[in-house]
Amino acid sequence: MSEGRVMRRKRDESVAIAAVHGAATPLTGSQMTSAPGSEIHGQQGQAGKARSDTGVRGRSIVLNMLPWGAGVMFLALWQLRLFHWIFSLESYQLPVPSAIAISIQENANMLFRYAMYSGTEMLGGFLLGSLLGALAAAGASFFPTSGKAAVTILSALNAVPIVALAPIMNNWFGDGIWSRIAVITVITMSAMAVSLFKGLTSMQPQYSDLLSGLAASRMQFFWKLRLPHAIPSLFAGLKINMSTSIIGAIVGEFFIASQGLGYLLSDQIRLANMPLAWSCIVIAAALGIVLYEAVVLAEKRLIPWNRARTDP
Repeated sequence: MSEGRVMRRKRDESVAIAAVHGAATPLTGSQMTSAPGSEIHGQQGQAGKARSDTGVRGRSIVLNMLPWGAGVMFLALWQLRLFHWIFSLESYQLPVPSAIAISIQENANMLFRYAMYSGTEMLGGFLLGSLLGALAAAGASFFPTSGKAAVTILSALNAVPIVALAPIMNNWFGDGIWSRIAVITVITMSAMAVSLFKGLTSMQPQYSDLLSGLAASRMQFFWKLRLPHAIPSLFAGLKINMSTSIIGAIVGEFFIASQGLGYLLSDQIRLANMPLAWSCIVIAAALGIVLYEAVVLAEKRLIPWNRARTDP
């Protein structure tokens, strides 16, 4: 037998032994490509990865559906009068969801008109208060020590109850829409000033030292470092203001007003028309959620890196 045939026979035997025993010994590159076990393990790895991806997607869908499922269950229990039984309530005290839905359908035109009126108050006070609060925070950031004291004084406006602030604004601006806009402006201005001022002044020292070493001016310091660093705090203040603006609009309309969801709500409670009163609550909540999600969407579009870092 020639030497070449002997070498080929030994190589074939080694490949067969490696395939039988699971490739216990290292194989050369040509042997690994020809070994049947490597192809099997590759297919198993791909199948395992596919199952893992499917499991992750399934868990994500379940987690996303949980809030909707909880909401549907809550409405079903409400419709079945479970809460009436727990809290000893009558139907005129807590109307069921079907009665509220019928009331919304029957009074859709009036509810839409009053919702637009309240929404105008919300947006007007939200934009004006957020702008004034942002300007106050920006000015205070140029003088951090004295500015902090000024922002602290400004934040004291949040301690004033809306029920005490609304009659004052009605006395100053009359019973028109500007009195509610003024109420919302006051309660949103201080929240924006506090949130944005914290973002403008809380920076890592090495960044400040770098710009100081480059002899940057105060305006360059503000535009190049402070403002980009404070954008997440700006959106945090906007989200807080959007949530509180609906409260200011509804409570402000409880006083001298002739339109709006708050006016209709207080009027229908006095008349004991609870389905329509609860319709006002539902519409106001939906309006607040839509405007809040608009701010969240703007945040995702403008600073997606911040959402990617904070979202689970």
